[in-house]
Amino acid sequence: MGTCKYCNNSSKTISNTIGFCAECIREHFDVIWPEIKKVHQQSRRKYGLPETPPREAEGIQCGLCVHECQIPEGGTGFCGLRRVKNSKIIGGRPHEGNLSYYFDPLPTNCVGSFVCPAGTGCGYPKYSVSKGPEYGHKNLAVFYHACSFNCLYCQNYHYKTKTFSSIKISAKELAKAVNKKTRCICYFGGDPTSQILHAVKTSKIALKNANDHILRICWETNGALQPPFVKMMADLSLKSGGCIKFDLKAWNERIHYSLCGVTNKKTIENFQTLAGWIEKRPEPPFLIASTLLVPGYVDEPEVAEIARFISRLNPDIPYSLLAFYPHFYLHDLPTTSQSHALRCKAAAEKAGLHNVHIGNVHLLGEDY
Repeated sequence: MGTCKYCNNSSKTISNTIGFCAECIREHFDVIWPEIKKVHQQSRRKYGLPETPPREAEGIQCGLCVHECQIPEGGTGFCGLRRVKNSKIIGGRPHEGNLSYYFDPLPTNCVGSFVCPAGTGCGYPKYSVSKGPEYGHKNLAVFYHACSFNCLYCQNYHYKTKTFSSIKISAKELAKAVNKKTRCICYFGGDPTSQILHAVKTSKIALKNANDHILRICWETNGALQPPFVKMMADLSLKSGGCIKFDLKAWNERIHYSLCGVTNKKTIENFQTLAGWIEKRPEPPFLIASTLLVPGYVDEPEVAEIARFISRLNPDIPYSLLAFYPHFYLHDLPTTSQSHALRCKAAAEKAGLHNVHIGNVHLLGEDY
């Protein structure tokens, strides 16, 4: 049971870690944000990550993501990976990937599995090896050890202990991991954003080595990149039959800041841009959206607004609603209830979306 420090209301769906309810965050953000910001800063100090994006006037601009960090000599960008040495930015370049990788048998529990070639066979025979799920084949899962967001509920927060690792894997080496049974590469993490140069180079090498065999390039991302790199991702996915999965974490920017420590404006802008590319390859789905249903914070109003935004762009864009599990700093909230998930699904469909899916159903709990 948590209590909002502004309105004094108590509920199982108010996090004492955040300290405030969603309604007060929406209505009184300027007053309460300094306290929530302290939580984000403390969560970053624990891992040696910069508390805020560097803005040094004499620094070198990174230019990969939403932060556009101005990094001083010897300093580090917000992601903890990009840094300046001898007046040059290093980290995340094609020869210095900070990542883990492994193979998953297809079909996997990928966010887009309910509509993608690996899980459904859509796009056969150009983009899939079978008319149904690609049993007997594999996905190369590439987990990048850095992120441009600071989600207090991060489901994979353990990567933060590896962000400063000296062990590097080059794009050429990673591309060699692809074998004859590999049908897709999925970049996630963390997030591919900070190492997009590495991911793009890896993809180009792997596709060239594939000799026109099916090899889809997919992404799971917060989408907060600068436009030139969004285009690079899109080109690779369109060509190969892969998809780009954007995690639209919240619609209200104040809720987004409170949960993730970062604005959602760049994510929204990039999603809108990519929606204009769908007509270049309607099938298999090129663009997919997902939202983690954080109890008390990502509720029906949030999902309805996200769904209305998506629907205005294209009502056929697949949308997956994911069950939340208490993790990282938001360990004091319950798992998403079944009724919460069903209400959000109904809200998304009412907003005009044609393909709304509930994922991680095994995590769904009882009513709050």
